[in-house]
Amino acid sequence: MKLKKYVLTLFCVVSATAIVSAQYKEPEKKDKAEIFRPEMPFDSLLAKKMLAKGTAVIKGVAFTRQKHPLGYGVPLSPRILANKITVVLLPVTPYFEEWYRLRKDKENIKRKRFVYLSDQAFRYRLEAITNSDGEFTFPDMKPGKYFLQGMLDYTLRGTYNAYTGSGYNDYGGRTDYYQQKEYYKNIQDRIETFVEVKENGEVVKVKLH
Repeated sequence: MKLKKYVLTLFCVVSATAIVSAQYKEPEKKDKAEIFRPEMPFDSLLAKKMLAKGTAVIKGVAFTRQKHPLGYGVPLSPRILANKITVVLLPVTPYFEEWYRLRKDKENIKRKRFVYLSDQAFRYRLEAITNSDGEFTFPDMKPGKYFLQGMLDYTLRGTYNAYTGSGYNDYGGRTDYYQQKEYYKNIQDRIETFVEVKENGEVVKVKLH
């Protein structure tokens, strides 16, 4: 019995050693992402100047509309209001304009291609929290062009016909049976827009969707 246990233990040790010292080892696939960056340097003094206090106000409402499960829009679908989300405001500097052009030309999430906005550029921003009706306000704004963005999460609900089985009728034909079932899918929409303040003291209204 002791000899049998010894042989079994020796076999396990040899097997483990064989795995470690195999002649060929399959490498792990590297899931690399392409990162693009603006070449223009970020001007922090300009961004700071653009975010200095003024007397204009940006007032808006943030929302999205329910999409089809395949991703395209559904005409006349009801609004989904952005309840308690963060809306980010960034000044549209020359650096930001290049970043945005790159994003339109290069970014493709399915192909893992991303355009990087520097941490320094993102630091010069303002934030507002929406209420339950999706409304938000940025007070004390100066004349200038700004970019607004938010991430809106919601649950897509729908129904589909699930196959439950088949049977034969009195005439020898087959009948398929279906039952209507509900499905749920979590969606995250990136909602964004540009807004321009033309003069001090004005109230600019905007739809963020």
